[in-house]
Amino acid sequence: MFRGCPCGPVAAGEPAPARPTRAKKKAGKTKRASRVAAAGPGRPEREEARSKPADAPPDAPASAAAPLVLRRRLRQGFAVAHDGSAIWFQVREPGAGSDEVPIVCSDGIGCDGYVWKYLEPELSRERAVIRWHYRGHGKTPLPRDPERVAIADSADDLAAVLDAAGYDRAILAGHSMGVQVSLEAWRRARSRVAGLVLVCGSYGNPLRTFKGKRTLEDALPLARFAIHRVPRLVTAFWRSVLPTDFAYRIATLTEINRELIRREDFFPYLEHMASVDVRLFVDMLAAAGRHSARELLPAIDVPTLIVAGDRDSFTPTSLSEEMHAAIPDSELMIVRGGSHTTPIERPGEVNERVTAFLRRVQ
Repeated sequence: MFRGCPCGPVAAGEPAPARPTRAKKKAGKTKRASRVAAAGPGRPEREEARSKPADAPPDAPASAAAPLVLRRRLRQGFAVAHDGSAIWFQVREPGAGSDEVPIVCSDGIGCDGYVWKYLEPELSRERAVIRWHYRGHGKTPLPRDPERVAIADSADDLAAVLDAAGYDRAILAGHSMGVQVSLEAWRRARSRVAGLVLVCGSYGNPLRTFKGKRTLEDALPLARFAIHRVPRLVTAFWRSVLPTDFAYRIATLTEINRELIRREDFFPYLEHMASVDVRLFVDMLAAAGRHSARELLPAIDVPTLIVAGDRDSFTPTSLSEEMHAAIPDSELMIVRGGSHTTPIERPGEVNERVTAFLRRVQ
């Protein structure tokens, strides 16, 4: 069931939600009351001044490069998942409020929001932007039950976040594995999904198409076995190698477009990956590899934008073209030179297309 279920306090040692609050109702949109922890004791929703950094990418939209300082309202907390796990989320809204449909951004596995760096501030000019972290990622602690890391669990967590943020309906945006999470969320409660933005991801079974081969799917079972047998050794290696210039150079040689990407935009991904429990990572990856929403695509009846990079070898362009052909009236944007990190390689192009698409979603 695609609804958050406040099932009790968070496990000891985790950042437990403090006291339930009720989201305010605003004219023109319905909100759902739910349990949510405040950002900290006595810290209500606050306003945040945001402006585009001076060292913005060359293709950043002109509006983002302008020196105008914009006001944003920022609130964050922890939703309570169906099994009692705490799920961190953040809502950034226009300072003057908005009646536009909010958008929920779901990351790829191992990510904590780096890919939305340029899109989030652009979208929050007009609507609420909700970001959240998967179990064991970023500010979300490890789940109570380490087995509950399937795509369906993440879809239910998304629902809990939507409830906690106080919204009935939203547009779901997903990057990489977030595409599977968004499609699964649509499966579980179609009435709560106003639209879909599917970025550099697959409808399912991503291990079978990684780099155009099934090598990862074949190798993962042995890798999981080894990791669970000697987790300390693997973790020490994981944390020493990932957040390094060597790992960044390997990434530029094997996937990301070094001519378009900036080190400071991608390096936070490596730093965060190093902090993720490697056992949780491989278990979640295996669960994603078993999941598929292929059968849902012809039934999707909400506005859908698919964004792909023509150099993406993690989720080849052919998968995006297949989704576009299967989802009625969907739109497809193929970004020249874009890899699996297209939104931070050509942010101006992606921001412009996504913003225009969202303005047509009611």
